[in-house]
Amino acid sequence: MPPTPLRRRAAAGTTAALALTAFLVVGPAPTASAADPDSHSTSTAAFKDVDYRTWLRDVAAVVDQARPYIEERSENADREKQAIVLDIDNSSLETDFHPFWELPTPAIADVRSLVRDAHARGVDVFFVTARPGIIHALTDWNLKQAGYPVDGLYVRSLPDLFAEVSAYKTEQRAKIEAKGYTIIANIGNNTTDLVGGHAERTFKLPDYGGKLS
Repeated sequence: MPPTPLRRRAAAGTTAALALTAFLVVGPAPTASAADPDSHSTSTAAFKDVDYRTWLRDVAAVVDQARPYIEERSENADREKQAIVLDIDNSSLETDFHPFWELPTPAIADVRSLVRDAHARGVDVFFVTARPGIIHALTDWNLKQAGYPVDGLYVRSLPDLFAEVSAYKTEQRAKIEAKGYTIIANIGNNTTDLVGGHAERTFKLPDYGGKLS
């Protein structure tokens, strides 16, 4: 029986944890150029028949839809507390398109540009991920090294690891709203990132039927 999307995302979090732990113990492996498309030949996505250039093009198409809405909506950012919520793996960082042993994992450039522009307009940026809490600090470091503003990062505690990812993420968005924020956009590449409400608009990045974590 093929693994479910829930199990795939849990496995991705575990892989990230192992990679980050290895970084602490032995340091990063020699890196290839991120600008070199051949450097993605050893990535997870390469074994799932997902083409890197196609993925970037498809991500850009979604960002192009999100940008005018976020720009218009954030004109009122000085009169209300606005926020954007993002998933991390293959939504903010190129997780499946980058060798897991090379850190930091680079940003998805188009998503980072969108987020930075919104942040400059007064929108706070929150990340809600299925990654386990043990790598909270290292995930925060990776996001900042990749160039993202980080106003909040939510990772799964031990009890959360046994809950549905979609329910966990919905709960975290509700917590952000309870702080007085209006979540104007929620961005992720999996339906578990987006269902459950607590966001004015959702924007789904490609996962090609679950091929990406």
